[in-house]
Amino acid sequence: MKLIWSNFCLDFSQKTYIMGILNITPDSFSDGGLYFDKHAAIERSYRMVEEGADIIDVGGESTRPGSEPITIEEEIRRTIPVIEAIAKEINVPISIDTYKSEIAKKALDAGASMVNDISGLRFDPMMTEVVSEYKVPVVIMHIKGKPKDMQQDPVYEALIPEIMDYLRVGIRLAISTGISEDKIIIDPGIGFGKTFDHNLEVINNLKEFTLLEKPILIGPSRKAFIGKILGDVPVTERLEGTSASVAVSIMNGANIIRVHDVKEMARVVKVVDAIKSEKVLQ
Repeated sequence: MKLIWSNFCLDFSQKTYIMGILNITPDSFSDGGLYFDKHAAIERSYRMVEEGADIIDVGGESTRPGSEPITIEEEIRRTIPVIEAIAKEINVPISIDTYKSEIAKKALDAGASMVNDISGLRFDPMMTEVVSEYKVPVVIMHIKGKPKDMQQDPVYEALIPEIMDYLRVGIRLAISTGISEDKIIIDPGIGFGKTFDHNLEVINNLKEFTLLEKPILIGPSRKAFIGKILGDVPVTERLEGTSASVAVSIMNGANIIRVHDVKEMARVVKVVDAIKSEKVLQ
């Protein structure tokens, strides 16, 4: 399975790819405020590429549980100058983490080359048009509800089948609106409208999603379920838990991992990929 576009190629038969998280927000659950300054964000993107990031995912709006949406103007102000700056300097794809078509369009014009939509193309009906027009890959993620209310007692009759159905509908919507079938990535949405037990079930049953025949992205990095397993440890003490979650996810079929700790997760990926292929990667 390969993803080819512009000057980029992700060959999922060769390795697991690392998407480095760049939150340009004051209030993200893990690193809110750390890279809110434009220059700090730019420096962080360069460092992540040096540490092994294959994709940089730029987001200007926190989607942590209970978060409120921000204005389009504010999201533009946060993200576009950073994308314009780093697109000239780094040679990996830049993903825009947004569910708003206007933000996606401006980001793609500024040098981004992927769209990561937490709504799975549901929140903004114009998003499919933008992705189709620019012929870029799109991540279709599962979410139940919206960030503001998604963690208010999410209930499923059959978790994995319901997530699969949501993703199938998103895939059909994408294809029917002109998005190339070979440019679709799926994400089961760890932490987005899911309880502690739901998150564990998703990771444990990730192989089920390979039936959709699309690259699988997963983002367990520093999530609350890890903190709970480890005895309610804070975000800053979830590195080992993230490593374990990433390793299991890769063994269960993940093709892209979305993480904060790029250097450490690059090492985890290298070891797991070597075990999966039974050879030492160069």
